[in-house]
Parts: sequence; C-alpha cells; structure tokens
Amino acid sequence: MAKGRNGVCAALVAGLLAVAGPGLAGVTVLTAGRIHTLDPAQPRTTAMAWEDGRILAVGTPEELRARYPRAREVDAGQATVVPGLIDAHGHVAGLGFEQMQARLAGAASLADALQRLEAFAREQPDGWLLGRGWDQNTWPGQQFPTAADLDALFPDRPVWLRRVDGHAGWANSAAMALVERELDGDWQPEGGRIMRDDRGQPTGIFIDAAMSLVDAVMPPADAGLTRRALELGMQSAVAHGLTGVHDAGVSLRELDAYRALADAGKMPLRVYAMADGDSAALAELCRTGLYAHAGGRLEMRTVKLFVDGALGSRGAALLEDYSDEHGNRGLMLISPDELGEVVQRARGCGVQVATHAIGDRGNREVLDAYAGALGKDGEALRWRIEHAQILEPHDLPRLAELGVIASMQPTHATSDMPWAEDRIGPERVLGAYAWRRLRDSGARLALGSDFPVESVDPRLGLYSAVTRTDARGLPAGGWHPQEKLTAFEALRGFTLDAAWAGFAEDEVGSLAAGKRADFVLLAEDPLAIDPAGLRELTVLSTWVDGETVYRKAAP
Repeated sequence: MAKGRNGVCAALVAGLLAVAGPGLAGVTVLTAGRIHTLDPAQPRTTAMAWEDGRILAVGTPEELRARYPRAREVDAGQATVVPGLIDAHGHVAGLGFEQMQARLAGAASLADALQRLEAFAREQPDGWLLGRGWDQNTWPGQQFPTAADLDALFPDRPVWLRRVDGHAGWANSAAMALVERELDGDWQPEGGRIMRDDRGQPTGIFIDAAMSLVDAVMPPADAGLTRRALELGMQSAVAHGLTGVHDAGVSLRELDAYRALADAGKMPLRVYAMADGDSAALAELCRTGLYAHAGGRLEMRTVKLFVDGALGSRGAALLEDYSDEHGNRGLMLISPDELGEVVQRARGCGVQVATHAIGDRGNREVLDAYAGALGKDGEALRWRIEHAQILEPHDLPRLAELGVIASMQPTHATSDMPWAEDRIGPERVLGAYAWRRLRDSGARLALGSDFPVESVDPRLGLYSAVTRTDARGLPAGGWHPQEKLTAFEALRGFTLDAAWAGFAEDEVGSLAAGKRADFVLLAEDPLAIDPAGLRELTVLSTWVDGETVYRKAAP
C-alpha cells in the first residue's frame, strides 16, 4: 500500500476508523504519532480514550490499555490528532446555496463571469438566475459590472448575483423592473447605495441595504430548500476538518430548519447560531430564553448585528474619505443611537452580542456602544466584534480593555492585500488585519473564514495567519509580516479561542478528560512542518462525539 507523508497510509487509516463508527458502545482508545491536546496540563501525548462521546483520559498507549483492557483500539499510525477545528464566523446556508447557484468566485474577468453564468443557465432553464462570488477587484480595470452586461445575454430573465463579500449585488434590467419602487433619480436608501450613471439611471449595482430592494421581489426559499442548503454546507464543513461553526446570522426560518435536522440526527457538526439582527429570532430569544437543542449540536444565544458594509465595495464606514474615492466614507447600516438601544436590550435578555464592523469608524461606533452597555462585565459577557478589520490606533487596545473578542478571518487579509492599501492608504492599512497587535494587547482572537465569502477550508486560514502570503508565497516574507501569528496561535484561534467565543471551552476546543471527543486526524503535524505546507495538510478524518463524520477516501 502506498503511504502518504509522515508514513500515514490513508487506506489503512480509513479501514481502522471504520471500527469506530456510529452506534458502537464501549470504550475506544485511539493511538497516534502525536496528539496536540491544547490542554496546558498535558499538551502533547500519543493516546486518547473516550466513551459515549466524551473523553475519559489522555496518556500513553500503555497507560490507557492498562486502564481499559477491553477497549476497542484505533491505531492511526504516525498521524497527528488536533482538537476539532471551529470556524468562528461562517454562513452555512450561504455555503449550501452557493453550491446550488452559479459559482462566480475566482472569475478572472467580466467575460469569465458571464461565461460561467451562461453555462449555469443552460442547466437551469427557468426562473431567476442566481449566483455569487464575483469580485471586480480581481478583474482588469477593477470596474463594477453593469446591468447592460447581463442584458446582452439575458434580456428577459431576472438575474441577481451577489458579490463575493455578500455586501453588493448585480442585477439585470429584468430584475430591476420587478422592484416595487422607482430606481431613477438621486435618492438613496438608508444604509445603502444604488449606483447610478450621470443621468440618474441605476447601473445594476446595489450596495448593502439597497440590496433589499431586489431581495424583496425574489421568490423565497421554502423549508425543504433551506434544509438542503444547510445539509450541503455542513457536509462541506466536516470534509475540511471542521467540527463546529459559528453561523453568523440565522433567521428564525433557518433555525427551524436546523431544529428539524437536529431532531432527525442529521447534524454532523456543532452549530453556534447567531440571530440575524434585530429580528424575530432575537425576539424569540428574549421571549423564551437562550436556545440549546438536547442533542448538543445546536444552540442560539447570540445576536449578530451589522454596523457597516465591506471594504471591497467601499461600504465600510471610515473616519476619513476612501483614499481611492474622495467624498465617500462608506455606509453606516445602523445609527449609533439604534445600535446602543439594541445592545442594551440584548444585554437585558442575557444575549451575547456579535457585531460586524469593518471600517475604523464602524469599529469605533461598536466599541463606544459596547462600552456604554458592558460596564465592568465585558470579559464575562464575551461580546464580539466580527472582523475588526480596520482599527484606528487609539481604538486597538480598547478590545482588551472592554473584554471584547476579536472574531477575525485570516484569509480576508491575503485576499484583500492586492487592493486594500488603495482603499485606505499606507497609514490606515497599518491598523488593518492587526492580529499580532490585538493578541499582544490581551484581546482574545477567535478565528474563522466568513465562508462563502472565503473558502470554508480552515487550512487556508492557518496558512494565511502564519505566512500572510498568497498561494504562491507572495509577497516574500509576508504582507506586513509584523502581524503574523505562530502556528500554535493560529491553531488555538481555530480551537480553544473559538470555543471560548461560543461559551464552549468546557466542552470543546481542547482534548481533556470530560470534554467532547471532537478531533481531526491529519497526515502531517501542523506545529512541526514548514508553514508553507499548512495549505496542503491532509485531513484524514473528522470526528464529532467520538464518531467519524468524514473519512478521506482511500486512493
């Protein structure tokens, strides 16, 4: 049999893992080349025992065999075990729906995006054409596309395509004709922007809150389609080594779909759901209390708010003008007074607050609102800023001072670095994607990806956090390398610190007696290899509650 790197034979491991599948009672002992527990009391070992989904002990093979002589044994050879990886910010339904729509991520040009859309349309002959992933910043000229580009191919069929960051949409004339308000003129919706030409005609690009004008006339996804999207998203997550996801913005309808899947035993990983803003989901949390499914794989105790837009579409709220668009300081999606009211109400309901903030003004407004609501209880309440992408230097230490978690996505930096400095200039960029300074200030970093804005693959996040380079290793030495994390810090951000951000550090995030047996089997050791190899880590299997939820197919 052919062996993989570090002497691990994928076929052998797959066969051995099959003995520990669902439904088997009793103690299981796993032995491996190394087990990184992330538990300071015993950070590295070579064996682990569990029963009924909970870890009984870690230690040497000899110790655990003597303690549990009747246990089944799984010998993983020289594989490496790490705690289950947790993505602290993703969108599960979005990831699933993306797989059912035109996939435009990575399109190298407008023509490439249109060709992909045409190919998808041939397979979907009726109804709206939906897609996601286009990014004008990667196209020649970096110009936003227009409705006319779509009209040439689809003059009668409505087309609606979300930008890669989800903060802008691209519509054709047929879709805009269905909007129930006249789009011409110079008016703008609060918290959004309709891009128009010199004659006041909409170009087809809708930014942030303006997107709701088109969303409102789209046929809604039914319960069956929503469940299918969640299933697809979760399957993709576990195949990449994720055992948990903080789902950042879940409607009551999506929560109901999750509940149905949890009731049916069809959730292969843990989902920490966040209510989608000041909505019906938050109202239910305030009315009935924090939600946790009895199966242990679904809970909702958090509200996800938006304070501003995204940098790529120039919707992030800045203290000064965009460097590449004078007169534009981005968009505030909620007023400071409204933000203060919602966070105070959430605190009164015992609900954790997690707020999307990209720009330096957006982050300042969130920190000010939090300071008014948290008092001296910040560390205990564990409120979060999602992205914390651009911070004015005086605001950077405030997260640690307030006990606010920085929920950040390493691949945002390596995706944005070709154009981020154009947006905000050489001085402000020094306060952007500042992982090292935030961590050194005492702030806790919970790491994620923001999938499907970025790939669901946490290996890319580990690589970006440690190298700050693209897939080719550029720029040499890393982009603003002073902000790099170590491999251990990056792994901790995707495990124990992400667990902390979800009030789950006593259950997951490290491998210790009494915790859930959630872990990942890797062919390589992420703490020992050259950082360039982190992108190529081999996920052999993903385990939740001591059961395999994903196994790499034998070659």
